[in-house]
Amino acid sequence: MNMPARFPKPWSQTGTQPKIAIIGAGMSGIAAVVKLRRAGYTDLTVFEKADKVGGTWRENTYPGLSCDVPSRWYSFSFNLKHDWKHRYSYGPEIQEYMEETADAFGVTDIVRFNTPVTDLTYVGPHWQLTTGDGEQMIFDVVISATGVLHRPAYPDIEGLDAFAGDMFHTARWDHSVALEGKRVGIIGTGSTSAQVVGAITDKVGEMHVFQRTPQWMAPLPQKRYSESWKRVLKTFPFLQKLGFHWYFQLMLRTFAAATVGNKPMQRLLSWLCLRNLEKNVPDPELRRKLTPDYQAACKRLIFCSDFYPAISRDNAFLVTESIERVTPAGVQTADGKVHELDVLVLATGFDPGAFILPTRVIGEDGRDLAEFWDGAPRAHRAVALPGFPNFWLLEGPTGPVGNLSLITITEHQVDYVIAMLDKMKADGLAAVAPREQAFAEYNAGMREAVKKTVWVTGGCTSWYMDKTGTPNLYPYEPARYLHDMLHPSFAEYRLMTDVQVPTPLESAA
Repeated sequence: MNMPARFPKPWSQTGTQPKIAIIGAGMSGIAAVVKLRRAGYTDLTVFEKADKVGGTWRENTYPGLSCDVPSRWYSFSFNLKHDWKHRYSYGPEIQEYMEETADAFGVTDIVRFNTPVTDLTYVGPHWQLTTGDGEQMIFDVVISATGVLHRPAYPDIEGLDAFAGDMFHTARWDHSVALEGKRVGIIGTGSTSAQVVGAITDKVGEMHVFQRTPQWMAPLPQKRYSESWKRVLKTFPFLQKLGFHWYFQLMLRTFAAATVGNKPMQRLLSWLCLRNLEKNVPDPELRRKLTPDYQAACKRLIFCSDFYPAISRDNAFLVTESIERVTPAGVQTADGKVHELDVLVLATGFDPGAFILPTRVIGEDGRDLAEFWDGAPRAHRAVALPGFPNFWLLEGPTGPVGNLSLITITEHQVDYVIAMLDKMKADGLAAVAPREQAFAEYNAGMREAVKKTVWVTGGCTSWYMDKTGTPNLYPYEPARYLHDMLHPSFAEYRLMTDVQVPTPLESAA
């Protein structure tokens, strides 16, 4: 028999610890646990759909995988690492860093692995959480740490399932498939594709790259750190902090500035990209096919030094005719040619509008998050939603994800959430949610300001665009966002002391 669940009074009015659910054990989930504990919030449970921590660095294992943010900055501020192997770290080392951090700070101990969250229902002022096996639990606060890009996007191409060879998405790389001497095709020319092509072209028999739109690429100034330099950093930890802040400020003043309207920096980026193309692609016809017709940084700028030399090899073929269908033998293009392949790799990215979806999230008065977003996800300051009290997003929609280290963004967002929890505790609040008007005004200002950014003025379309054709990104100087995260305005929120507790939902027996 199903028995009614009993919902206690708000934690802030009883002097107890809030029960906090964190969904996702990737970079954001790890940061949330560490910083919440340091702020005195210790009743935490992390739900992770997979069998280990790491998020995107766990999911992606394709050849050549690396980060385009310097290692010294792509680090937790509370766990700076002196012995990074490279200036720009490769995927396996970042995954190792995530696992080591989770273990060292006791995060792994509170993660419920292989436990996806399927439903979240607000029963004021609490949340009822349901897992994939039907278990139901009650929490005071829910923090979504599911990341930005985690649901692979598969192309809608006729005959895709008919391919007779091996086929897989880059986020589901099949390491059992041998590539040596094979005819390999890759659909897509974004950052992932560039890294894969650069890593494997010299090993395969043929590499066929199917390009819909050329990309601007800047050289990646990679460097391997010496053992002596690692010892110096270990001996003088302040140098690690200095490196962290130096790269932080460098990115703010260069690439980040270019995206939000700094014209001189945009011209400099364009010059660097064009020089990189001319220097590394000697064939004028190939160079013409690889030259974009839009402003650099309009799409996510690719930092890669290996792609151009790889695509210039004799065994590499850039295919610019549109794909008509996939056949058992390979890929047929609009000119009627069938490009025969043994392996087909889909470097087609991720669903940029998923965030916590497809988890079903139901807020006040039955508001369904999927319907509320309707293909154009928006949030208040990228962390909160009207009608969804005590529910917080890390790396939510309209954040500065296109021009900053995600770790830096996440840590500031966790600080914002902590400020809200402290406010609830100090004032005995039952629930907190952004006001509808504050949400509407904030996002209206964003829609207007984004028109001046390179994502709109640069003349391209990209995965940044949502259903409305508007870039789902923060359009101001990133430093402004980080400042706002450290100085929340409580006037933008409904601060509720009394929340009528409805008839409890039924829980599983």
